[in-house]
Amino acid sequence: MKQLDIGVVGAGPAGLAVALFLSRVGHRVEILERFDTPAPVGSGLLMQPTGLTVLAALGLFDTIQTLGNRIDRLHGADAVSGRTVLDVRYDAAPGGRYGLAVQRAALFDTLHDAADGIPVRTGINLISTAQRADRVVLKDQASRDTGDYDLVIDASGARSMLAAGSDRAPSIRDLAYGAFWATLDGAGADYDRTALSQRYDKAKVMIGLLPAGRATVGDPDKVAFFWSLKIADVEAVKTAGLDRWKAVIRDYWPECQPFLDQIDDWDQLSLARYAHRTTLPPYSGNLVFIGDSAHSTSPQLGQGANMALLDAAALSHALASSIDIPSALAAYARARRNHVRLFQMLSLAFTPFYQSDSTAIAWVRDRLVSTIAKVPPMPGFLAAIVAGTVIDPFQSAGLTEHNWLSQRYQADSALPEVAAVRSSAQI
Repeated sequence: MKQLDIGVVGAGPAGLAVALFLSRVGHRVEILERFDTPAPVGSGLLMQPTGLTVLAALGLFDTIQTLGNRIDRLHGADAVSGRTVLDVRYDAAPGGRYGLAVQRAALFDTLHDAADGIPVRTGINLISTAQRADRVVLKDQASRDTGDYDLVIDASGARSMLAAGSDRAPSIRDLAYGAFWATLDGAGADYDRTALSQRYDKAKVMIGLLPAGRATVGDPDKVAFFWSLKIADVEAVKTAGLDRWKAVIRDYWPECQPFLDQIDDWDQLSLARYAHRTTLPPYSGNLVFIGDSAHSTSPQLGQGANMALLDAAALSHALASSIDIPSALAAYARARRNHVRLFQMLSLAFTPFYQSDSTAIAWVRDRLVSTIAKVPPMPGFLAAIVAGTVIDPFQSAGLTEHNWLSQRYQADSALPEVAAVRSSAQI
């Protein structure tokens, strides 16, 4: 395909990744960001083998591995009885896969530094597009033209105004439960440094600790702390007071005290709201959606950023292997369709077991599901679900999965010993 003028809306992980892929093969790329200074939003996240493979294809695996914290399993226990009700281990599936918990700042900086040299226009609040011949014109909140391109890639997230105003307006279902998040110091605290650990009281209470590595080399290790709650209850919880909230968590999980001691104000906690969102097909004319502007789910399977990175790779591959933009966008939609639909379905199925008002579902989770999960081949199947690889997402995105067995890991060290390994994928 000829060299294209491409506007990328949004300087988050999806936007930065797709800008990197496309600029490296010669397209003229410009990033447009609504904030005056691009910055990460949120606490920690769990990079899965899918997203890590995309970063490897961009040559960024070593960097993110050095900043992140290796995660070997997801472990959850009933906060009252102490019974284990979730134990998913990556090594239950073959291939040597593992997760990598990272701070959002670490992922953002890794991609942002790599994208140095790609033009970025900031402080631009885009709300609509207009198709003029074979070009896309972007318009701001005052309906002023802010640029025109052969292709516009909307990576502006779940609240995308471009998606809402297009003829592909997404189907959106706001979820009842969200979560308070905070990034806290892990020094002196008692927690499993190789696991995403959670405690539950039925499905109404979920508390979690995710060892999230460091924002920059040399920084102390941080832990992402989260507490699930209904969005409708947020104001009531705040009104009851911070001390009351801490007491509830301490009663469930006393080992959280060192983390609670660091929280002195509600402003230290970020409130995450979740929605199930689908834009079908994920393009309209020469406007294409990736990441949360195309699809989003609850966070139960930890796939959000990973799916966005796969979108970036798949779109880049489609553009490289198609004769024109319409055929490329159709190929991108086909490449991501089955993987996205599967994980949206799985997310909807799993969410009520961990975030709902149902006592019966929680009872089934704690007694029946936790037992079945131990019986082969379920451990391997659950590991593949968590890894994002229950169906192959790589081939359709033009990727070769990273060779996990080539990575040597020092279990007694806070830092992985990274071999100079790159994915063989060529985008």
